[in-house]
Amino acid sequence: MLKKKVEDICNRQIEREGYSSNLYLAMASWAETKGLSGVAQWLYAQAEEEKLHMLKFIKYINERGGKAVISSFKKPPETYKSVEDMFKEVLKHEQFVTSSINEIVDLALAEKDFNTHNFLQWFVTEQDEEEASAQAIIDKLSIGGKNNLYQFDRDIMSLRAKPGVTAATE
Repeated sequence: MLKKKVEDICNRQIEREGYSSNLYLAMASWAETKGLSGVAQWLYAQAEEEKLHMLKFIKYINERGGKAVISSFKKPPETYKSVEDMFKEVLKHEQFVTSSINEIVDLALAEKDFNTHNFLQWFVTEQDEEEASAQAIIDKLSIGGKNNLYQFDRDIMSLRAKPGVTAATE
């Protein structure tokens, strides 16, 4: 049975994962309207991944005897100064999500909820991958600059984090 404190913080994470999905959808739409189909494709894939993260939390809460709550999501920004600025926002957001996951891990350990702790380990690894992927994109953008945006847009999907691969295992 899921303890109430753990259920509440996991429900908070549902909202954060849902917002993440909407954020990446908004970013994808912005990129697509700027003619950056590769960047948009990367962001659409990211949005779908975040939706799956949200579903994992929903199912986990319900399967452990809690009740998943689907709240409304705040509206994400619609425009960005540049692709590089947008990806800096991606990294900042992923760091926020990492902090949020770590808060849940901390509470699960404090509550001696080892089932939830075990469930969260996938997310801990996933966040390492998400941050590394966003940083790699920022690094590529800073190397290539605005002059190579066409090539960057063409090649961005090769920079997506591969499941089960972290910076430490590459």
